[in-house]
Amino acid sequence: MPVIDIDHDTDRYLEFAAKIAGLSKGAVVARLVEIHRCGQEDGPSPEDLPEIRVHADYAGQRVWATFVPGPGRTTITSSPVEGKTFRTPSEAARAVVSALRPGVSPQRNGWTFWTITETGQPLQTVRHTYR
Repeated sequence: MPVIDIDHDTDRYLEFAAKIAGLSKGAVVARLVEIHRCGQEDGPSPEDLPEIRVHADYAGQRVWATFVPGPGRTTITSSPVEGKTFRTPSEAARAVVSALRPGVSPQRNGWTFWTITETGQPLQTVRHTYR
């Protein structure tokens, strides 16, 4: 079997991408090569990055969303603001707080507000994974 040398950081990125996408590390590399080979010269577009399913428990309600690393786009997929997309996790968190508790200051750190559903870890744990 062929072997390639990669640095520790690259291995961590591959491990994360593989876990989120449900693929092996080799399959992630193969997918990236295929994307590039198919004419996407600048690498994967934001639409090709794996979405991370996240949720937040606030005011007695669980709110579901997806987060796309890289651009940081967060789309809320359940009430109270279903279907809205925000540029940052914090913008999405503020929208949820404003909708569920209008009298409360909506200022929130989205990186700690949202939880990665698959791992139970705060979204903060993947904050610097894709840049």
